[in-house]
Amino acid sequence: MNVTLRQLRAFVEVAEAKHFTRAADKLELSQSTVSSLVRELEANLDLRLFDRHTRMLSLTQAGAEILPLARKALADLDSVLGSSSDLKTLGRGRVSIAASSLQAALMLPRMIREFGVVHPGVTVDLHDVAQPDVPEMVRSGAVDFGIGTESGLRQDVASRLLTTDTYAVMMPAGHALSRKKELTWRDLEGYPLIGSPAGNPLREQIDMTLARHGITLTRSYEVALPLTIIGMVEGGLGIAVLTTTATRLALALGLVVKPVVNPVITRKIALLFHADRSLSPAAQNFSDLLFKRRAQLLTV
Repeated sequence: MNVTLRQLRAFVEVAEAKHFTRAADKLELSQSTVSSLVRELEANLDLRLFDRHTRMLSLTQAGAEILPLARKALADLDSVLGSSSDLKTLGRGRVSIAASSLQAALMLPRMIREFGVVHPGVTVDLHDVAQPDVPEMVRSGAVDFGIGTESGLRQDVASRLLTTDTYAVMMPAGHALSRKKELTWRDLEGYPLIGSPAGNPLREQIDMTLARHGITLTRSYEVALPLTIIGMVEGGLGIAVLTTTATRLALALGLVVKPVVNPVITRKIALLFHADRSLSPAAQNFSDLLFKRRAQLLTV
């Protein structure tokens, strides 16, 4: 059986108009084409759908039973086509993003707002998680993409460089190190240091880089989230090394932020996505916005 959509549409229009010519006008086809489509449908179904008389056209019993089914099939198809059009034109949809807590708080909100103004029908789900969880959520398919560091990625997670930041020391106002214009990593030795636990990709980057220069940092406190680290610094428990993404938050809490050199360590912030999955139209448009506005992502 080779029933086509054109045959079904012709059948429904003829049944509703009770006239081949009027149905042909509505379908913008010739009367002979519509008649042929209906005959083809009858042949495919091996059923007579209309009783044809000189001045009258009426549905047979079989035609009357098939008509609501044909209407539903066409309505379902129109709904699917309408939904796909909405998704393509971003009339509706969903974007799911994973980002570490600082990037979720300080980089993405303005981008989400701008995206929402242009695409109000698209929902953006933001998952603020610990840095190591970002690539894992991308890998598992829990999110469309992530914003995080490029280091330590698995083979099935690909990345595209978005922006970079550097590491800085954050300390309470009046701290002994605050009088220096800039700091070296050796200046930090001997001071209580608050940082991420072992296994964090940012800590691993710092430790591996400094090890090549014969420098070792000892953490007095280890906590997972940057907000907690900054809060502990503000509470007088020590100083911290964080990326400059955290600068706005640190300054808002009255902390002093100093660059740290010898060496300058740069962290790459990337869009992380699954290597074997394409982004949805909504997710692709949001990622395009991020790259269009990437110069503004770290604006203090």
